[in-house]
Amino acid sequence: MLEGKVSIVTGSTSGIGLGIARRLAAAGSGIVLNGFGERSQIEALRADLERELNVPVSYSGADMSQPGEVVNMVAEATHEHGRVDIVVNNAGIQHTAPVVEFPPQRWDAIIAINLTAAFHSIRAALPQMLERGYGRVINVASVHGLIGSAHKAAYVAAKHGIVGLTKVVALETAGSGVTANAICPGWVLTPLVEKQIADRAKAEGISIDQAQDELLSEKQPSRQFVTPEQLGDLAVFLASPGGSQLTGQAIAVDGGWVAR
Repeated sequence: MLEGKVSIVTGSTSGIGLGIARRLAAAGSGIVLNGFGERSQIEALRADLERELNVPVSYSGADMSQPGEVVNMVAEATHEHGRVDIVVNNAGIQHTAPVVEFPPQRWDAIIAINLTAAFHSIRAALPQMLERGYGRVINVASVHGLIGSAHKAAYVAAKHGIVGLTKVVALETAGSGVTANAICPGWVLTPLVEKQIADRAKAEGISIDQAQDELLSEKQPSRQFVTPEQLGDLAVFLASPGGSQLTGQAIAVDGGWVAR
C-alpha cells in the first residue's frame, strides 16, 4: 500500500513510535527512525527492521529540542531516501507537578519537544509534499490534547497545541493531496506508563496488577491498554488512499476515555 513512500517517525526507537514505524514499514514505506538509546542497540534495531520488512531503514539522532537538528533531519532524510512523504511527530516527554511547583525548565523542554519540534518538521517537509501532491502529517497527541488532567500543565498545553497545529495544517493543505491528522491515544503500556504503575504500586503498597487495574478503571472504560500496533494500523490507514479525505481530525484511541 505504501511502497515507494518514505516516513520519518520521531521518537521511534521504542514504544508507540516503534510500533507505528513497524506498521508503516510492513505496508511498504521506507523508514527514518529517530530517538535516544544505545547506538549499537539502535543499529541492531535498524538492521533488523530493514531485513525483516525489506524496506530501506535509516536512523537520525536529531535532538527534537533543537530546531536546527529537526530541520536537518528532514533534509538528510530527503537526501538519503530521495523524498519524505509521511511525517509522524511522536517524540515526547513528561513531567508532573502542580502549576505552582512546576519547574520552568521542564515546561520549556516539554513544549520544545512535544510541540515546537512538530512545527519545525512539518514546515521542513511540507513543500515537497505539496509539490508531489501527496503527503501525510500524523501527529501523535494524546487524550490530553482533548481534555485536561491535574499536575500535567505543560503536557496538556503541548498536546492541545498539537491538535490546534494539526487543524491549521489541514486547512492550509485541503485539496492538495496532503492531509494532517492527530492520533490521541489513551493509556498505552509503554515504559513511561509502566513506571507510573510501578510508582503507584509502591506508594500505595499494592501489587503491580492491582495498580494497573486501578489506573485503567479510573479513566479507560474498556479497562484494556491501547497497543502501539493498533496506533500503527491507524497511521497506515491515514497514509493510505482510504484516508485521503480524512484531515484535520483528532482521533481518540482511548477505550472510551473521552466519551465519559
